[in-house]
Amino acid sequence: MTRPPLVLTVAGSDSGGGAGIQADLKTMLALGVHGMSVITAVTAQNSQGVRGAWELPEEAVRAQYRAVVDDIGVQAVKTGMLASAALVETVAELLAGTDAPVVVDPVGVSKHGDPLLAASALDSVRTKLLPVATVATPNLDEVAQLTGVRVGSEADLAEAAAAILSYGPRWALIKGGHLEGEAVDLLTDGDEEHRFRAPRHDNRHTHGTGCTLASALASGLAKGLSVPEAVREAKAYVTGAIAAGFALGAGIGPVDHGWRFRA
Repeated sequence: MTRPPLVLTVAGSDSGGGAGIQADLKTMLALGVHGMSVITAVTAQNSQGVRGAWELPEEAVRAQYRAVVDDIGVQAVKTGMLASAALVETVAELLAGTDAPVVVDPVGVSKHGDPLLAASALDSVRTKLLPVATVATPNLDEVAQLTGVRVGSEADLAEAAAAILSYGPRWALIKGGHLEGEAVDLLTDGDEEHRFRAPRHDNRHTHGTGCTLASALASGLAKGLSVPEAVREAKAYVTGAIAAGFALGAGIGPVDHGWRFRA
């Protein structure tokens, strides 16, 4: 039997199943890779918001990571919610010693506006985590949080990308989903530039979009795709998942990670 590519997610748990570790593993399964996990925090959340969050000790995160990487190996890593400066720095150190592409989703707040990263951790993200990233995938709120650059139109995306690249990732993928009109993302390494466009779907059930895109991107990299090819495939997958997003509970429902199985 042929073994599928191996992808590791380092992120928080979402008890509602729409984002975080749960979204990552669903995405990886849907895209034909073997997903593995390092849980950094446990959240109590549902369709209406985050009721509580508890980060794991550094030694627990380190032990999970080493257990997977030292025995099974990994062909790509994706990071999500890291919660604190201590965890950011622990994970950055682990990633620096791992020979695999890294997708950093610098999660700052939840879809509902709940903080998932301590303000004191922002400098560690800038100076420790982003420098080890193959691709950083901030949304516009995260760009503003990390760099101070506020994007009001597509014309501002290049400035945002340059600001993120100044911290050291090889590529920046600036997600423009919060802009009016077409959903356009800008990918650049400072030389090449690619824009990925998709129609905007009139669907409020979009919980987990950032986690899903980053996990899909890591899955493509694990398969050996180039960064632009992996982003193109990830964008197509998450666009379909957004279109199929469904109501869950009384608030914002998740994207549908299994949409291709029902298409």
